[in-house]
Amino acid sequence: VRVPTSLEMHPHLTLHRHPMCAEIIEEFQKCHVDHPIKKFFGECTDLKIKLDRCFRQEKAVKRKANFEESMKFKERLQAYKKEMAEKENES
Repeated sequence: VRVPTSLEMHPHLTLHRHPMCAEIIEEFQKCHVDHPIKKFFGECTDLKIKLDRCFRQEKAVKRKANFEESMKFKERLQAYKKEMAEKENES
């Protein structure tokens, strides 16, 4: 586990956690390396905005997938409850 220092403006960006945004992450990290002083004066701001948008899109995709999965689980659970109720009524 990596703990951010007080000099960092954001948590460590890992490519494996954000596959949809990997290219932008790499560009952003390269910008910070290439411009160690200018980054504090907005040199990498456009990339940061692109990265934030990408993270939002990635989160929306994950949210949709989780919702669809939860709906399938809910349907299976309701079918199971109905089946159990029918078995109980037969007894």
